Amino acid sequence: MKINLAVLFGGRSVEHEVSVISAVQAMASINKEKYNIIPVYMTKKSEFWTGEKLMDINNFKNIPALLSECTECVFVRSEGKVQLIRQKMKKFGSNLISDIDIAFPIVHGTNVEDGALQGYLQTLDLPYVGCDVLASAVGMDKFVMKILLKDAGFPVLDCCRFSAFEIDRIEDCAKQVEEKFGYPVIVKPINLGSSVGISKAKDHDSLITSMEEAFQFSDRILVEPCVVKLKEINCSVVGDSESAEASVCEEPVQASDEDILSFHQKYEKGGKSAKSSGGSKGMASLSRKIPADITPQQEDFIRKTAVEAFRYLGCNGVTRIDFMIDMASDKIYINEINTIPGSLAFYLWEPKGVKYKELLERLIQLSLKRYRQGEKINYTFDTNILSMGGSFGSKGSKR
Repeated sequence: MKINLAVLFGGRSVEHEVSVISAVQAMASINKEKYNIIPVYMTKKSEFWTGEKLMDINNFKNIPALLSECTECVFVRSEGKVQLIRQKMKKFGSNLISDIDIAFPIVHGTNVEDGALQGYLQTLDLPYVGCDVLASAVGMDKFVMKILLKDAGFPVLDCCRFSAFEIDRIEDCAKQVEEKFGYPVIVKPINLGSSVGISKAKDHDSLITSMEEAFQFSDRILVEPCVVKLKEINCSVVGDSESAEASVCEEPVQASDEDILSFHQKYEKGGKSAKSSGGSKGMASLSRKIPADITPQQEDFIRKTAVEAFRYLGCNGVTRIDFMIDMASDKIYINEINTIPGSLAFYLWEPKGVKYKELLERLIQLSLKRYRQGEKINYTFDTNILSMGGSFGSKGSKR
């Protein structure tokens, strides 16, 4: 009997389209002899839809037309199992679409990758692939991630954090940055990925502009010193807190006229080859050097640090950890952790002989391992407190 695997993607996020690309890639490679794949597309209005046509990237060119051929749905837990049922129930016949055994979230960005969706799946008591609620939240919040990693001795850049309520005193915020770092600096929304809202500020006016732009995408932003002579290196890690391993390292190649690797370069630069294959290949279409052009010592440090950070933060499944090398000082810093990387970073595992289908299977097995371990933990504590009835009154006990 096949295992019913729900692949969740989309969602209320600025990285919605990237999630669609990553999910369609994965669904094409999951072992269909072992798994019954049930695509669950989340719209930007947080509506859930399912249907076989969601597995073809070409159908997303006209989403209203696509959804007209799909079924709006909702997850429920009933009779000890999770079911996917019709949102608009029929008066006659079954409203059950399918029982669900495992969920595979392939989502990017706020409201989905940040622990929100993971918490929903946790509440359903449904095994799911990837990081748990806490690791997902920490990985998405760049400031919290920096604080935790810095406290544990990992190399990260210092930063200033600002909240949206401070925008009325943005001149004072800019002065704080100038006194602490000078120029140039990098301005980022705290909880976004795919280079959305990120910009480089070289003077006071561009700093104000960059901060105002970042606040359009998040209610919290951070500003950190810019590494002028920068080499970016990415490394993927697969495993859990008990055991993990690092992939090969990659070096993204960006255009000489751009200061930051942009959303366009990451996802829209596929050219004719990407279009002819039915859409962008996501992160797989990015220009890159694999293996990265770094020394053996740098590679060893990055791969070792990536695994240690992964385990320290309690990650699970596959992540991509992005590093920065300051070529002027030869110092290496952790930039950020992507708990659900674009294209699931499969292109970093293929050079090690790990096929995409094998990577996906490993991720599913890691989720089942965590679920089995969780079943050994007591989540209830039996008492007779409710049998005491009205003795507490409407306000409960004040003792």
